[in-house]
Amino acid sequence: MGRTYEKPMWHQLFKLDSNSDHSLQAQLRQALVKAILDGRIPVDIPLPSSRELCRQLSVARNTVVLAYQHLIDENYLISHERRGYFVNPAILEGRVDTPKPIARPDDEQFTLQRDEGPETVVNLLEQRNINRPLNWRQFEYPFIYGQADASLFPVNDWREACRLSLRVDAISRWTQDRVDHDDDLLVEQIHTRVLPRRGVWADKDEILITTGAQNALFLIAHLLLDKQSSVGIEDPCYVDARNIFGLYTDKKVLFPVGEDGVVTDERLSECKMMYVTPSHQCPTTTTMPLEARKQLLEDANRHDVTIVEDDYESELNFVGQPTPALKSLDKENRVIYVGSLSKTLAPGLRVGFMVGPKKFIKQARALRRLMYRHPPTNNQRTVAHFLSLGHHDSALLRLTHSFKSRWQIMDEALKKHDVFSSSAPTFGGSSFWVSLPECVSSAELETLAAANGIVINSGDHYFASRSGPTNFCRLGFSSIPADSIVAGIDRLASLVRELEEQGSTHDASE
Repeated sequence: MGRTYEKPMWHQLFKLDSNSDHSLQAQLRQALVKAILDGRIPVDIPLPSSRELCRQLSVARNTVVLAYQHLIDENYLISHERRGYFVNPAILEGRVDTPKPIARPDDEQFTLQRDEGPETVVNLLEQRNINRPLNWRQFEYPFIYGQADASLFPVNDWREACRLSLRVDAISRWTQDRVDHDDDLLVEQIHTRVLPRRGVWADKDEILITTGAQNALFLIAHLLLDKQSSVGIEDPCYVDARNIFGLYTDKKVLFPVGEDGVVTDERLSECKMMYVTPSHQCPTTTTMPLEARKQLLEDANRHDVTIVEDDYESELNFVGQPTPALKSLDKENRVIYVGSLSKTLAPGLRVGFMVGPKKFIKQARALRRLMYRHPPTNNQRTVAHFLSLGHHDSALLRLTHSFKSRWQIMDEALKKHDVFSSSAPTFGGSSFWVSLPECVSSAELETLAAANGIVINSGDHYFASRSGPTNFCRLGFSSIPADSIVAGIDRLASLVRELEEQGSTHDASE
């Protein structure tokens, strides 16, 4: 049977990598499945015997035997006695046999039209966004914000939570369509464990699970804003929040950020909604004092303004006692509270929540149902187990200790160089907001830094105006090892000086 195909064909179809994260058997199964579904193995011609294929691929025979057996169990292959292994024709049934279209090189107009598709009613590609390299882990000095350090992730604790959610009885529950309902255990854990840490006490029907804080902001904006609405935002501000609000209204009231967070004035009376990040202002990291929070609530009550509190990084406090959330001070149910587990667990899980008045949460739940019904129930149940077993509190303690050390090292490293001007985050967080010399463009620095193994976040897009300051950048320390911080800051400082000299030379020539 091994002579049916030439040896090079099998090497081409089944390229196995001994350095892959997947076992050789799993790789072989994947390669076989792909070849079968792509129609590259005829149904009437036998595959090589296990002995022949293991010889050709230089793997153990048991690897091939187990791969073949697994695909027989999954109905991809059938075994005929004394004839060998064949593709099961049934696995290919129900597929439309349409050849892949081949673009004609001379038909550029057709290709362009097909790529563009119908004209959209809104052009999201013109929005200013924060762009981060997906391969940031490959950089020597990743001062990237909002990403997790894999070495700090509680792998064994997470696996325990996963095992509990993969029990047969658990699977039978979370595979059901819950329509617009959330996982009861997760809601209970947020109700009793997560929110009380911030001084927030809410009924269960005042809580809605979302796919991250960003999704919560989208739901809120859709329910509260229209073209006639004015929304108050901080300047600088969380970019995605500003972009989301911009989908519904062009009327933005910009409030500056000072040393104590956002500074509001009588223009607040123009706003239907005010978006704030009081615990760690995004991106400056300033913390709004208790008295300022009380005053903001008083002003919001006086002007009938809904406050949206994004408490995205509230639990990462390692200096002094945390200031109570705005929501905890809210006596008139005027604050809609948005939280997330992205910064303390993993951003890829996309688990967030909002807390608000019961009627509003009912509306948000109905809107969410139209969008995607509910977040994946398997993820909800796993996170619920992680919280209920106490793993989140334990992980948070370790994370806080690690971040405090990095925060101190980075603060000292930045102070060594006169090209950086920054204030250490007052109570915690995971980033620094850094001012550069006025002649240095942070966008140019971001590009130059990337070419030298450093990831930073240019601060331009955080400002509402395209003509805003261009010499600020955000440096995160959640993903970079503590022993790499000083060397990374030193290298970044040398690049700033290089750009500063170029700017000075350019000014002199003019």
